[in-house]
Amino acid sequence: MATASLSLNHHRYLVQIRGGVSLNSRIRVPTRFSSNGFTSRIRATSAVVAEPELRTPAQDSMEAELFACPICYEPLTRKGPSGFNVPAIYRSGFKCRKCNKSYSSKDIYLDLTVTSGTKQYNEVKPARSELFRSPIVSFLYERGWRQNFNLSGFPGPDEEFKMAQEYFKVAEGGVLVDVSCGSGLFSRKFAKSGAYSRVVALDFSENMLRQCYDFIKNDESIIGSNLALVRADVSRLPFPSGSIDAVHAGAALHCWPSPSNAIAEINRILRSGGVFVGTTFLRVNPSAPTIFRALEQSALRTYSYFTQEEIEDLVTSCGLINYTSKVQSSFIMFSAQKQ
Repeated sequence: MATASLSLNHHRYLVQIRGGVSLNSRIRVPTRFSSNGFTSRIRATSAVVAEPELRTPAQDSMEAELFACPICYEPLTRKGPSGFNVPAIYRSGFKCRKCNKSYSSKDIYLDLTVTSGTKQYNEVKPARSELFRSPIVSFLYERGWRQNFNLSGFPGPDEEFKMAQEYFKVAEGGVLVDVSCGSGLFSRKFAKSGAYSRVVALDFSENMLRQCYDFIKNDESIIGSNLALVRADVSRLPFPSGSIDAVHAGAALHCWPSPSNAIAEINRILRSGGVFVGTTFLRVNPSAPTIFRALEQSALRTYSYFTQEEIEDLVTSCGLINYTSKVQSSFIMFSAQKQ
């Protein structure tokens, strides 16, 4: 007889029943089974009864991970302790089997940028991105900077989180990526909620990720939870296509060098039915008081603000559907889904 075994990590299937009882029925696939649809290892044996092949922790640690190579998008293999949390990922090494590039944790985050590991080359982004790499801005972000957003209509982090959770109901139990997470203000809330199997706090700023770690290192409810800190470029997200259930981008769209490239990438990594939720500042209406228009003109030299119509056009042109939004003064929260 032969014994066949297959380890499938992190594979889930989202079944959408249109017109049926449920819009979000999830089927959990057993972690070891034999299937003609997948590659299996066959071992000859004289045993009368087929037994599952026992695997060592070292073998399990080499299985394909959620993360992918930002160069070729092939899933990375991982060597190190098991578990999806900051300490376990920090002590792990990741490698792409296709392009042979290795990625490791730097400080307390996993660096999955294309330039990870370079010694001479240093890539500089536009001013609106580089600003948030500053240690001072990173330190001040939750110590006065973010609080000023309420002057533009932002309802505050707690209310914004509740609003986002309403959109993400169909993604509960899945993987959520908080892109341009800053100091992890919302990443921490998503992780604490327990609504998601994994939460990735992702930002291009090294100092923002360090600030996030400073906030969680003494919080036992988060440091050992299903949260990972990842440095990556929003225009080159390190995940396989169709692997993510939810993407959040809080107060980020206006800071991205290329919003169209970023949203196209978000569309690529979302599963069918996956949800994207973002917030940003709207461009001031022409009928607004002169002082507000003057302030906007000054800000536009650094950031890219859009109208409601421009945001909807951008999101739908990148292939997302079911666009909806909520507006309060210059604040907008918008949501769309992957087909």
